[in-house]
Amino acid sequence: MTAAILIVNAGSSSIKFALYPFAHSGDDKMPVYRGEIEGIGDVARLRVQDASDKRVEDSPISGAVTHHVALSNLLNWIAKHSGGIELAAAGHRVVHGGREFTGPVKIGADVMRKLAALCPLAPLHQPHNLAAIMALSKLHPKLAQVACFDTSFHTTQPAVATAFALPRALSEKGVRRYGFHGLSYEYIASILPDHLGPRADRKVVVAHLGHGASMCAMINRQSIATTMGFSALDGLVMGTRCGSLDPGVMLYLFDHEAMNSKQISRLLYEESGLFGVSGVSDDMRDLLASRDARAAEAINLFVYRIVRELGSLAAALGGLDALVFTGGIGENAPDIRARVCRQTTWLGVSIDDLANTKGGPCISTSDSKLSILALPTDEELVIARHTRTFV
Repeated sequence: MTAAILIVNAGSSSIKFALYPFAHSGDDKMPVYRGEIEGIGDVARLRVQDASDKRVEDSPISGAVTHHVALSNLLNWIAKHSGGIELAAAGHRVVHGGREFTGPVKIGADVMRKLAALCPLAPLHQPHNLAAIMALSKLHPKLAQVACFDTSFHTTQPAVATAFALPRALSEKGVRRYGFHGLSYEYIASILPDHLGPRADRKVVVAHLGHGASMCAMINRQSIATTMGFSALDGLVMGTRCGSLDPGVMLYLFDHEAMNSKQISRLLYEESGLFGVSGVSDDMRDLLASRDARAAEAINLFVYRIVRELGSLAAALGGLDALVFTGGIGENAPDIRARVCRQTTWLGVSIDDLANTKGGPCISTSDSKLSILALPTDEELVIARHTRTFV
């Protein structure tokens, strides 16, 4: 039997997963299998790729599919098709760790109670992260499970970067800035020396641009400021999330549009962002291909907010030595990278158009004052590494 670690990233309607070798070896950075169960709560489907990215499974899951049913099907598939792989542990992406969980933690009943109390801070993510943990604990009671948090990477920030100008009584209850996408930033920080050498520990901004989007300012590869705050709503324009918003808008919606908290939550989390502005799509690929003027407006706003936040983060750093693009859009949309770079020439940015079109990793010209990189992220590998250390 070969021991392996199951990595789980559970959302409301899907579970992304990967199976990594447990033992350290030369090729333990690559999963044995990875895939996704889509359509939870509707018509679900299991898709699996092997280490060479060859599709080895694409089949429907019958019946009413919950997280429990989805994971049960996945465990059955692993048992039948993995050639003698035995699960040694499971590592989970958990969006919010609050103030207490500043690093990965082995999951038990007390930890679960504390994580459940954080659900109001990440209502679109945390409940589904925990649903997968609970389902797996019933399906495989003896399996060790480890939670890895998107907030943990940002616990190195100074107090002034995490504070709101609200009464101290609220701050003491945990109303503060946390920051997210920490697992992605942790991975990028780990590989920066491979691309920047000694400059990796200087002043760097990483832009994680995808359906969810944020940016992080680093010194010594540690977070000192980020664009997301108390919730995953803040900062940049996202696929369906609004990004930074004057709190007065919410007061207006309460008082003059007769909207309640659930309606406002749906508006801000599910009906805004690229989708809300464009009325076309929440997918940047669709917007870039569209001739609709509203799609162009959504793209312009997306880029504008990145450029504006880049200036803010450069100010927090006291300068800038490197800019890194990652995430689905950051890695795969050269047009977006080019627009951002052309609007930040005042920072010393100079982009190599040919290198940018080819996807990098280095996309800056030889005379650029900043190094500009386009790098794929790997949150699953970060979770796998942390899980190994706990088991």
